[in-house]
Amino acid sequence: MTDQQLSFDFSPDLPDWARQIAVFDLETTGLDLTDARIVTACAVELDEHGSVVGQNVEWLADPGIEIPTPASDVHGVTTEMARRDGREASEVVSEILATLKGFFARGLPVVAYNAPYDFTILHYEAIRHGLEPLKIGSIIDPLVIDRFKDKYRKGKRRLENAAEFYQVELADAHNATADAIAAGRVAQAIAKRWADELPASLPDLHAAQIQWSDFLDSDFENYMRRSVNPDFSVKRGWPLKLN
Repeated sequence: MTDQQLSFDFSPDLPDWARQIAVFDLETTGLDLTDARIVTACAVELDEHGSVVGQNVEWLADPGIEIPTPASDVHGVTTEMARRDGREASEVVSEILATLKGFFARGLPVVAYNAPYDFTILHYEAIRHGLEPLKIGSIIDPLVIDRFKDKYRKGKRRLENAAEFYQVELADAHNATADAIAAGRVAQAIAKRWADELPASLPDLHAAQIQWSDFLDSDFENYMRRSVNPDFSVKRGWPLKLN
C-alpha cells in the first residue's frame, strides 16, 4: 500500500445517493461504439455496504457475428462458447433494457465505469434489434468523477487502477459481474472521499458529470493538439456518444 491509497468503510458518511445503487457493465466484440455487439453483461443492485442485493443477474449472448480474438483474449468468451451457450442477442438486449429501465423507475442511479462505452453500445444494440433505446436516468460514472476531482494523480485510470487505489477487490477483471460490482464499490468510495464537494442530489450530480466530461475532453483535446496532432479531436458526449 502506498501513502496515496485510501481505505474506505463504505456505509458511514456516504451521501444518500450512494447508499442504494445499481451497477452495469458490458463485455463486447470490440471498441467501436456503433458496431460492437454485446457478449456478456451484468446489471445488479448494491446496498450501502457494496453488497449485491437480490439475484446476481448476468447474461451471455450469441452476438451473431464472430468474436474477434483480441476481444476473446480480454473477456474469455470465444465465438464457439457464445454460439453454444449464449442466448439470442435480441432477447438479451431486451432484458438488459428492461432491467435498467426498472432501476431508473425506482429512482436508483446506475453506476457504469466509462459510461459512454456501455450505454452507447446498448443504444445501438437496441436499434439493431428493433427495440426502443433506453431513456436515461441518473448515472454515476466513477471515471469522470475521479478524473475531475483528482486530476493530477499520476498513473492510469482503468477500472483496475481505480480499484487498486480505492482498495476495492477486483479479482476477475473484464468479467462483467466482477467489473460492475467493483465499479459500484469504487463509486461509493469516491462518494465518501468527495462527499463535501459533490452535488447533494442525483439530478445535480448527473448534470455536473456532463459538464466535467466535456471539460476533460476539451482539456485532453487541447493537449493533443499542442503536443501531437493539431487536427486531433475528441468525440464528445456523456453518457452517450451519438454524433
